[in-house]
Amino acid sequence: MSGTIGDDTSETVTADGPVRTDRLADGVLVMTLDRPEARNAVDGETSRALGAALALLDSDPGLAVGVLTGAGGTFCAGMDLKAFLRGDKPEIPGRGFGGLTQAPPRKPLVAAVEGYALAGGCELVLACDLVVAAEDASFGLPEVTLGLIAGSGGLLRLPSRVPRQVAMRLALTGDRFGAVDAHTWGLVGELTPPGGALAAAVALAARIARNAPLAVEATKRIIVESPDWPSTEIWERQQAELDRIVESADAREGASAFAERRRPQWQGR
Repeated sequence: MSGTIGDDTSETVTADGPVRTDRLADGVLVMTLDRPEARNAVDGETSRALGAALALLDSDPGLAVGVLTGAGGTFCAGMDLKAFLRGDKPEIPGRGFGGLTQAPPRKPLVAAVEGYALAGGCELVLACDLVVAAEDASFGLPEVTLGLIAGSGGLLRLPSRVPRQVAMRLALTGDRFGAVDAHTWGLVGELTPPGGALAAAVALAARIARNAPLAVEATKRIIVESPDWPSTEIWERQQAELDRIVESADAREGASAFAERRRPQWQGR
């Protein structure tokens, strides 16, 4: 695992295989693509393992936020082309590339990027909600140089994460771009020194995990879905979410904790 996640690991869910998962005491699940010999390129087995980890993140009430990273100083070099030539496909029906791109989790997901995030690796990053990257990290959608297209969300998501002219140029040329530029454009939210992306991503995830889980999920849902809501329905749809949250036990707990000057004890209901 590139970087350090500290000493608060409470349980190792999976110790081997193509995806390593570390469950931290603060409700953060760190998912590490663990094929450093292949620069963490994704094959079918990796997609199934990551899809299972993401399903765990969403289904376990003790988990609040996920962090996705790569082992050996590289995030992900994309699709495993050798496996592809053998007929092994890295997409899961209904979930997409890496078990992520078509069905991101309900809970927040933070990318911690060191080294390369190329092709499908860049598309995994684009499927995350927040991105922390080392200053020397490198991104790119080089599919057109290989006779392919970035069909796992790259062409759909990049224009909403960087200026349209930038997205068009990067997608049509296949050029790589650095983390500093990605930060300037808004794709990367936080830059760190080399080797520091994972620790910073875990710290960010832990800050999110301290908040009320129902409110966090609803907040993500509104931000992700509201651009597609009809303009005549946006306030009505948000109000439905707000009503559900206001009536929750957590909303009452939050108000009580604030009045009593104590840390809230969230129940997720």
